[in-house]
Amino acid sequence: MSTHDPVTPPAPDLSVARRRSAELKGLIATDPGQFRVLTGDRPTGRLHLGHYFGTLQGRVRLQDLGVDTFVIVADYQVLTDRDVAEHLAEHVEELVLDYLAAGIDPERSTIFAHSALPALNQLLLPFLSLVSVAELRRNPTVKDEIAHSRQASVSGLMFTYPVHQAADILFCKAGVVPVGQDQLPHLEVTRTIARRFNERYGANGPVFPEPDALLSAAPLLLGTDGTKMSKSRGNAITLSATADETARLIKGAKTDAVRRISYDPAARPEVSSLVLLAALCQDRDPQTVAEEIGDGGAAQLKKVVTEAVNEHFAPLRARRTELAADRGHVRDVLRRGNERANAVAETTLAEVRAAMGMAY
Repeated sequence: MSTHDPVTPPAPDLSVARRRSAELKGLIATDPGQFRVLTGDRPTGRLHLGHYFGTLQGRVRLQDLGVDTFVIVADYQVLTDRDVAEHLAEHVEELVLDYLAAGIDPERSTIFAHSALPALNQLLLPFLSLVSVAELRRNPTVKDEIAHSRQASVSGLMFTYPVHQAADILFCKAGVVPVGQDQLPHLEVTRTIARRFNERYGANGPVFPEPDALLSAAPLLLGTDGTKMSKSRGNAITLSATADETARLIKGAKTDAVRRISYDPAARPEVSSLVLLAALCQDRDPQTVAEEIGDGGAAQLKKVVTEAVNEHFAPLRARRTELAADRGHVRDVLRRGNERANAVAETTLAEVRAAMGMAY
């Protein structure tokens, strides 16, 4: 393989990824201890209900099964689409609080910050040598992120974002990465980098696994304005919201003019999203929830949703309030996670340097 003209990796095949993901779920259920997972978030604000049902629940489930779970607080990646990382220390603590309150156990999972691992970030240099500028430019996820960037111009950090993610995943040799299908191109870059490193430097055996995607069937929850739920759009109900704040936000949520409530995501997205939220909180079928509300209209729908959300999240919110009273504990969780992750990263970097003939 030429350094200057690397072979372009094939676009990820969604059907293949789905089959492999289904196989992985079975293997994990049978022998969870053989797997290591890497997952995480950028600390740009408090997590919301979409995060909880989309990713947090699944992380806790994997952890509880016995999967070795690494959870990254991707603080450097905040700068991919921002000129300045404002209130970063506060956002990092709030993110860790959300993790702990949701059930991530620091005794069984490793919570760590990207910036605290020098050895992880050193992997970026050899990894960048394994991909071409053309490949980075063609990445559809990067194209989309650039299109929605808050920056006037594209930074080098944004451009190389998939390679940073590869370092995040490969430093701990994670074999499984929970993602939505829109993130498959990023993961394919990671797989390509692992494969090319092994081909070029793995004379004594492969150094990195080629991680597989664990596709999430994340439910589509819309924000209160009917668009995608997002921290930056101010349309989300955070995990830390009080019962009164939740009631106020749901009361102002967008619905439609049809009185009878039904669950039809294609034709009635805003109403259906509220129905789905109630159903998720009650662990029920959304069609059944909609039928029970029937001719009660938007007012009854919002009453049901408010009660369901506040009841479901009351224990989590109580835990979060208790944890927030001891910020020292939150920082200690992160410090201990950083120490463990750093040890893993340093071991991997030593292997990389040895494979590359740089152990001097």
